[in-house]
Amino acid sequence: MPTGVAIRDPRQQLFAAAERILLRDGPSALTSRGVTAEAGCAKGVLHRHFADFDDFLAELVLDRAARIEGQVPALRATAGTGTVVGNLAVGLTAIFETVAVAVVSLVTFRDELRARLRQAWPQGVPLLSEATVMIATYLEDERGFGRLTADSDIDALALTLIGSGHLLFADRTHTPTPEEVSGIVATVVAGALTSMPTR
Repeated sequence: MPTGVAIRDPRQQLFAAAERILLRDGPSALTSRGVTAEAGCAKGVLHRHFADFDDFLAELVLDRAARIEGQVPALRATAGTGTVVGNLAVGLTAIFETVAVAVVSLVTFRDELRARLRQAWPQGVPLLSEATVMIATYLEDERGFGRLTADSDIDALALTLIGSGHLLFADRTHTPTPEEVSGIVATVVAGALTSMPTR
């Protein structure tokens, strides 16, 4: 493999390679050698940019968590338009049809990675925590528009939606249909919706 070829944004190239391995083969297949081979770069590139492999994985998780945070404005912009169920179904799909489920599996799989993440993320699981905040913020906006009842338990709804979405998308052999996602969302939020249309 060539070692003298410069690569653009090596961190993101390595992150993208790790994602492909995670999605294709799962967390047990993720090694430093596997990542650099997948990225098409020399083995030393990863260690020039990260202290060690667990440092690389921690940065990958935090980078993907920040991407979810970046999705918040788009979901909030839908509040008061369309339907609550439809907007939430699109939001959950955007979170979980990407690499999020695989990254959560990675965090669960590696003890040292969890220990590293605790330094920057003392509570919760990165990605799932950001996703919960994203959904809760949207639900608060919808309550403000009167499309959710005033006594809706926003935190419980957000946790239930994220947990349900994670379970729905966790099976790598089946991609949930929009109807399946909408059905789960409709069931979770049914008691909190006002009389406005839900679909």
